[in-house]
Amino acid sequence: MWRKRQPCMNWFKQGVEKVESIIKGSGSTVKFPTLKGHPNAREYAEEMVRSFSKLSPEKKKLKEFKIYRWSQDFQAKKPLLHSYHVDLSTCGPMVLDVLQKIKGEQDSTLSFRRSCREGICGSCSMNIDGNNALACLKANIMIDRVFTRVNRSIEPWLKTRKRPENYREHLQSPRDRKKLDGLYECILCACCSTACPAYWWNQEKFLGPAALLNAYRWFSDSRDEYTEERLQALTEDEDVMYRCRNIKNCTAACPKSLNPAKAISMMRTMHMLNRKH
Repeated sequence: MWRKRQPCMNWFKQGVEKVESIIKGSGSTVKFPTLKGHPNAREYAEEMVRSFSKLSPEKKKLKEFKIYRWSQDFQAKKPLLHSYHVDLSTCGPMVLDVLQKIKGEQDSTLSFRRSCREGICGSCSMNIDGNNALACLKANIMIDRVFTRVNRSIEPWLKTRKRPENYREHLQSPRDRKKLDGLYECILCACCSTACPAYWWNQEKFLGPAALLNAYRWFSDSRDEYTEERLQALTEDEDVMYRCRNIKNCTAACPKSLNPAKAISMMRTMHMLNRKH
């Protein structure tokens, strides 16, 4: 099997060597001897070499990308920045395109999350040039998923004390439904939480803007009948919600233009009003 593939491997090796010699200006006249007797194939190979050699660095649009890498297999080693050079003229316009090109052509060990590629699922959220964003929306790496567990702690589902009439569904007026706009659109990408300094240093207690925005979504739902219990759960420990300093990094980082800072402020107001009564 290897012997049959050897001529092909030799041709490939000679092609690479010729490309290098032409780019360096050595004037090599190698004629691909392994293609002797196949003039069309030889002519095509030589034409490809000439075309490649004419590409200047400017036309190739090479750009360096530095990616923060860490391997679970080598936990004793500190994370490092690895550099990759990508030809943007042969790549799509999004950061996600660059990552896929690096993984496919340069380093198969590169790992990152992605799914819909449409800015909906939030899987590809990461820190890009110092800002948290979605790689599929950011035009020219794996995030901490602890917040997923934290999000479950606020019980993000409808809670009622009785079943709906006819056992079908809980009805809601258009006016009450409109109150949920700007709350239910959260895609749980965690861009807001990873942009929040309070969340960086207090993940053990502070739920973070993503979970708190989701909590306020259920506070605002006219069909939910456990608002008081939800509020009590969030305020038994002040660090759970009051660690927020309202610097609004979360609002600036949200790729869906939501406002977690406002939601947290509204829940604080609700809590203060309840305490007065």
